[in-house]
Amino acid sequence: MRFVYSLAWSLALPFVLLRLWIRGRQEPGYRQHIAERLGFYPACERKKRIWVHAVSAGETRAAEPLIRALLAQYPEHEILLSHMTPVGRSTGKILFANVADRITQVFVPYDINWMIRRFLGHFQPSICILIETEVWPNLIAQCKAAQIPVTLVNARLSERSLRKAQRLSSLFVPAADAIDYVAAQSGPDAERLATLGVKHFCITGNMKFDVTPPPHMAERGAKLRSYFDHRPVFICGSTREGEETLILDAYMKLDLPRALLIITPRHPQRFDQVAAIIEQHKLRYVRRSSLDLDADELPIPENTQVLLGDSMGEMYMYYAASDLAFVGGSLVELGGHNLIEAFAMGKAVLTGQHTFNFSEITEQAIAANCAVRTQHAEDMLKQAQKLLDNVELRRSMGQTAYAFFLKHQGATQRTMQAISKFIA
Repeated sequence: MRFVYSLAWSLALPFVLLRLWIRGRQEPGYRQHIAERLGFYPACERKKRIWVHAVSAGETRAAEPLIRALLAQYPEHEILLSHMTPVGRSTGKILFANVADRITQVFVPYDINWMIRRFLGHFQPSICILIETEVWPNLIAQCKAAQIPVTLVNARLSERSLRKAQRLSSLFVPAADAIDYVAAQSGPDAERLATLGVKHFCITGNMKFDVTPPPHMAERGAKLRSYFDHRPVFICGSTREGEETLILDAYMKLDLPRALLIITPRHPQRFDQVAAIIEQHKLRYVRRSSLDLDADELPIPENTQVLLGDSMGEMYMYYAASDLAFVGGSLVELGGHNLIEAFAMGKAVLTGQHTFNFSEITEQAIAANCAVRTQHAEDMLKQAQKLLDNVELRRSMGQTAYAFFLKHQGATQRTMQAISKFIA
């Protein structure tokens, strides 16, 4: 089966590269470092390297506490941080700017045997650490052939993803079986991974709880909030395609004149598209990119209805500036996004029906009374209005949210204990 998979990859490669070039029209980063995606890299020194693969922005943020712990515990090693998306690479550049001399960022090659062999031969990592859901059959097989241990950390596997993998069991079961060790986010994730073929695993929790919000983000959020001090502020964070229209339709239907709505699209290539959607709804809005938060005054008209968060690396600032949060990807069937950043800033969270990517954390948060599940966009905004009007309840839920965040910390330390024997 892996031979057929490899053949399919090879035949599809011209079309994959064409798609890469087309995507580069909206996001120029896809047209950069293309040689790396084929396994060709500039010459580099031979060093001890720990390879961490974080496909995109979410995985890169999740890996931050682990990477910092690795840098501290293994001072003689460099981190090789690989990605698949430009936004993942740019996120890593921002997060690790202060340790850039010990981190090399690259795109990982496509999952074709000879490309992966070139990558491994060039960098010669001592271990491969995959973040969350990255199970690539040829990558794992080539690591095993090169005697490089493979670990999967902060691992999660939804029921939907398990069913997809089981349909191709002859391909993914051998890959899962070849992973040396898995550190799973939760018990249900571990059970599903065991069903897929993983034999050696432990449950560590979610490393995203160990990410420390930068203090300056709270300060900048407080400054941004000061310009709307007389109004409630509600953020719809990490929204996906289709959600903004649903949210704005409901916003206009329910006539919420006092609340300022912040919308932060998940993907930067959609910033202009979402701006156009706001304009179509004839709402008065300001783009974050037009504001200078270091200035004494911000040019924000008092009648502004929507602030479009068209910036990267500032989610903590947006949450800090808000009274209440909705986390996107959950009004449409995409499985939801990370609630933890909002909890870290002490904010109660609303979510939609579709949270299968973060099912256990979402259910625990709802049970702890720091999150509320809503039926659809209109219901979500009605619930938001109730909480915005009830200051005491909202603040109580926010305090509970922060306590929930603190309670679940420690996954990074447990993960380090689990994988240290493979690095040694």
